[in-house]
Amino acid sequence: MDARGELKLVFPTEEYKTQIEEYLEEHIKNGEYEIAGDGGLDRIKDVDKWLEKIRKDVSIDTIQEGKIPSTLFLGIRKSDNRIVGTIQIRHKLNEKLLLNVGHIGDGVRPSERKKGYATEMIRLALEECKKLGIYEVLMVCYKDNIGSQKSIIKNGGVLENEIPAENGKIDQRYWIKLK
Repeated sequence: MDARGELKLVFPTEEYKTQIEEYLEEHIKNGEYEIAGDGGLDRIKDVDKWLEKIRKDVSIDTIQEGKIPSTLFLGIRKSDNRIVGTIQIRHKLNEKLLLNVGHIGDGVRPSERKKGYATEMIRLALEECKKLGIYEVLMVCYKDNIGSQKSIIKNGGVLENEIPAENGKIDQRYWIKLK
C-alpha cells in the first residue's frame, strides 16, 4: 500500500503520553518486548522518563556519555492524529552502529502494519537526515524481515552486504544516497 502524504513526523511531547503508553502496550500484548526505532521506550517503560531521555538524546551536550546523538519522531497519521510508529535518526555512526544498526531505526505498531507506513516514515526521516547534513544513510534489517527490506528498497536502499547479527540472525546493510 502507498501511504505517501498520510503521515507527519512529530517530536514526542507530553501531549502524546497516553498514546505512547498504548503504543508500548500494543507491542507487549503482541509478544514484542523489543521495539525497533523506539529510543529505549521498550526498556524504560515510563513515558515521562522516556520523554526526558529523548529530549537529552538530541544533543551531544545533554546525551548520556558514550552515546550518539539522535532524534526520535512519532509517525502520526494526519487523519486522526494516531501514532502508527516511531522512527529514530542517529546523527552519526560509531563502530557498532556502522556494523549492525545504521542511521535510522523504525517500528510500526502491530495493528497498523502492511499499510505502507514504514515506507512513508522512512521517506520523511530521509528529509530530516538532509537537514542534519546526512547524505549517505545506512539502514540495517534482519534478512528475514521482508517488510523492512521492502520499505528500505522503496526509499532507494541498495544492499551492500549481509553480516551475522549478535542474536544469530543475518543483518542486511543497505545504503541510501540522498541528493
